[in-house]
Amino acid sequence: MKRRALISVSDKTGVVDFARELAALGFEVVSTGGTAKAIQDAGIPCTGVSDITGFPECLDGRVKTLHPAIHAGVLAMRSNPEHMNQIEELGVVPIDVVCINLYPFKQTILKEGVTLEDAIENIDIGGPTMIRAAAKNWQDVAVVVDPADYSEIIAQLKENNEVSKEMKFRLAGKVFEHTAQYDSMINAYLREQRGETELPDALSLTYEKVQDMRYGENPHQGAAFYKEINCPSNSLAAAKQLHGKELSYNNINDANGALDVLKEFGWDEPCAVAVKHANPCGVGLGDSIYEAYVNAYNSDPVSIFGGIVALNREVDEQTANELAKIFLEIIIAPSFSQAALDILTAKKNIRLLELPRLADKNSPEALDMKKVVGGLLVQKLDTIILPEDVELKCVTKRQPTEEEMKQMLFAWKVVKHVKSNGIALAKDNMTVGVGPGQTNRVTALDLAIKYAGDRAAGSVMGSDAFFPFSDCVEAAAKAGITAIIQPGGSIRDEDSIKAADEAGIAMVFTSMRHFKH
Repeated sequence: MKRRALISVSDKTGVVDFARELAALGFEVVSTGGTAKAIQDAGIPCTGVSDITGFPECLDGRVKTLHPAIHAGVLAMRSNPEHMNQIEELGVVPIDVVCINLYPFKQTILKEGVTLEDAIENIDIGGPTMIRAAAKNWQDVAVVVDPADYSEIIAQLKENNEVSKEMKFRLAGKVFEHTAQYDSMINAYLREQRGETELPDALSLTYEKVQDMRYGENPHQGAAFYKEINCPSNSLAAAKQLHGKELSYNNINDANGALDVLKEFGWDEPCAVAVKHANPCGVGLGDSIYEAYVNAYNSDPVSIFGGIVALNREVDEQTANELAKIFLEIIIAPSFSQAALDILTAKKNIRLLELPRLADKNSPEALDMKKVVGGLLVQKLDTIILPEDVELKCVTKRQPTEEEMKQMLFAWKVVKHVKSNGIALAKDNMTVGVGPGQTNRVTALDLAIKYAGDRAAGSVMGSDAFFPFSDCVEAAAKAGITAIIQPGGSIRDEDSIKAADEAGIAMVFTSMRHFKH
């Protein structure tokens, strides 16, 4: 019996050559619509689906392959005599190869100005049905959804006159992966169109692999980087790499942290952020991006070495010369002048990333996820810096000066991104000491003061959560810190307020905490 191959694709990459090879191997090629035309125009014999079903394509092509003459040919189990007798009685020919890829739903929704109607029209119905049927009957049918598999299928057919069971099983797995991703995209798009932002009872996510990595956090861990289908334009996944080797797992994690800090400051004034091991080690503002970077560098000249720097202005020649003085893993900026590129690309071990919208605020509907063994923690991303309905409250006898208030808000934006327990000391539009990720707040403050040295005197302090005891205020007073911003809310707030009053420290409550574990 002549073997039959059904081909109907949206992505026509390589399909004509695939059909030609199948025809040369003795397959009857069956096709529909535009695919049939492309095959026939190439001079390849091709049977229309309607010639087999005896029923014309209708409803603008919405209905064509959904017919027993096609489905029975796909689903008939060759090892089942009853199946084979039935299709013979019905005059149905088995289909041995099914080559289908789906309507371009992803490409449609990514178009600017796409309408809901356009998106709905690009939801494939027959395609998923056909490939799922073929994948279910994988022992008898080779189903292909990816043009990259054409050559191997042809090679196996030429060598063995059939596709191996191992490959058929692998191809079947790709089908269900493909349809799962397809349905997840549709679900996410329709949820967005309905304006549903609450966490759903069932959460389906889909990502596309950007790259395999040499390893993860450590050399013995395998790793890869995936991106969202419609990734935000201010995300690392949207960045263009201009120079340097591929990013590592830790590079991406740290670079994302640098961008998160930079987004707190937006585009209002030149800002530079240095991150090391997912914690900000230096943040600076300035009248120019050069001044901002110098302030960030001077925040902690030791920790910045081998770190990641993000800047919210174009990197110019002066700034590039300064950046080039030390080893940095990554520099991220909205753009680089040609002179800056000439300077920085001379350093082969640095990576340069261009991200024009890097300082745009994150969407308040964005999700933050953390994988745990056996589950997934999901929360709304922390995109708020201060509560909208509660005013900052000075709880001490001394009110902060205008300059102290400015520096406290600066410290508050930074400490939000310092691992808990987190402390940030700020002075003169730059961090002077950061104490991250300690098991108690006193040790975190001790670290920040140690990093700051003499610069702690006259600085202000931001704490990501309240003080359960007065010890942090007392340590701050001893170091010469003049003002504190913290959430408040401890049952022993009065102890801290009293200690601040005794030391002449101004203290402000935000009524909002920013834990970052």
